[in-house]
Amino acid sequence: MSEMVELTVNGAQMKASKGSLLIDKLLDENIHIPHFCYHQALGKDGNCRMCMVEIEGQKRPQIACDTPIKDGMIVRTKGENIEKVRRDILELELINHPIDCPTCDQAGECKLQDYYMESGFYESRINTDTKVHARKRVDLGSNVMLDQERCVLCTRCVRFCSQITKTNELGVINRADHSVIGTFPGQKLDNPYAMNVIDICPVGALTNKDFRFKQRVWFLETFDAICNGCSKGCNIYVDHRKEKYKDDQIFRFRPRVNKNINGFFMCDEGRLSYKNEAINRFTIGLLDNAETNISNTITNMFKELTTQKNILFVLSPNLSLEEMQNVNNLANKLNASVSGYSPNTFDENFKDDYLKTNDRSANRAAFKELEINEEETYFTKKLSDSTLVIIIDNNYFDDNLELLKNKKVISLFSHHCLTIGNSNIAIPISSFYEKSGTYINNAGIKQKVISKINKNEPMESITTVIEHLKSMIEKGTL
Repeated sequence: MSEMVELTVNGAQMKASKGSLLIDKLLDENIHIPHFCYHQALGKDGNCRMCMVEIEGQKRPQIACDTPIKDGMIVRTKGENIEKVRRDILELELINHPIDCPTCDQAGECKLQDYYMESGFYESRINTDTKVHARKRVDLGSNVMLDQERCVLCTRCVRFCSQITKTNELGVINRADHSVIGTFPGQKLDNPYAMNVIDICPVGALTNKDFRFKQRVWFLETFDAICNGCSKGCNIYVDHRKEKYKDDQIFRFRPRVNKNINGFFMCDEGRLSYKNEAINRFTIGLLDNAETNISNTITNMFKELTTQKNILFVLSPNLSLEEMQNVNNLANKLNASVSGYSPNTFDENFKDDYLKTNDRSANRAAFKELEINEEETYFTKKLSDSTLVIIIDNNYFDDNLELLKNKKVISLFSHHCLTIGNSNIAIPISSFYEKSGTYINNAGIKQKVISKINKNEPMESITTVIEHLKSMIEKGTL
């Protein structure tokens, strides 16, 4: 374990590991320190010089990103002298920067904009006619658009492709004030994590082609969630907006820092999976393929549950822990069987040695915790014996519809699939990001998600359906 030493920052005493970087301590303590080139996942680079601080005993200001912590160190991040130094450095950054904040898609999330407003450069000393110009709207590939004029040359994107993905597509081209970021000749930005360069870019140089000019960020609301693309359970932000007279809509996913799971990043496929929420939604209940209301489908489901003897519930590994527990409780009341058989969620081609796993479900580990059997032999036997099959968000049968012949089928899904068309009763339910619940990732880490999606016509949650059925069974009446 590292030796702990004491230091003073802006008059406040604190402890830190000896030799650790000063900027890390400042960021961990939420002490404001302007910076462009430093990123905790990429380490120090020292090229922007914005993180200057005063250290007692030093003749001149030091950059916090390359200053190791020593015992007794006295640091000041505020004060007239150090703030003037940072203002001068910021003014150099702004010399060739375009004056296009109102039309920049990064407005509201731009560190250069934030630092500029803090510094108060309301009168420019630069002649705009002499600014160095560069290429704009450069399509790098992988949904990433580059505006070379807006770049502050922090090289975060270059280091990401060098250190994290090790694909080395990006580099710094030319010299002096003509230096720009670009891809090497004949190359495109092309790796499964490429869109992370958008998040780590501190300005509007790298933007998301998929999100560009769709929404202003100050109109968006955000809640914490996890990606349901695989069993890694990457932490994400869900950015959404409910416009007047419209349903709440998700506009993007962004990685959320969790050093125990996904660190600072997420894969591009998971990032773009937000589109699946709005596509092909199942919203109206079906009774023998005829449209009906939710209450009618639940009433008919109750009739089937109380008249059929051999019942099998087939669950999706994307259900929350609470949903699985509720189904288990209902099955116990009915003396029914529960299976989690879902081999179709495994994909060896998706797996890599970084964040992506071969299990493309969010909560398979909950099967083990609740002792829900997911073996093929158990599933095959129980399915053969059953007269009523209740399928909850498990699309295994889409490729195996013949297994449902001569059986009563009740399905609960959030999105349309072939199984719905082969069901006697089909009930629309909330989608993954419209419901709250607990999920266990492949490392056994439990994560709680609280959804803040607000639909005009919300679908029934599985928990609501199950609780309603349990109440009806206990009363023994409709």
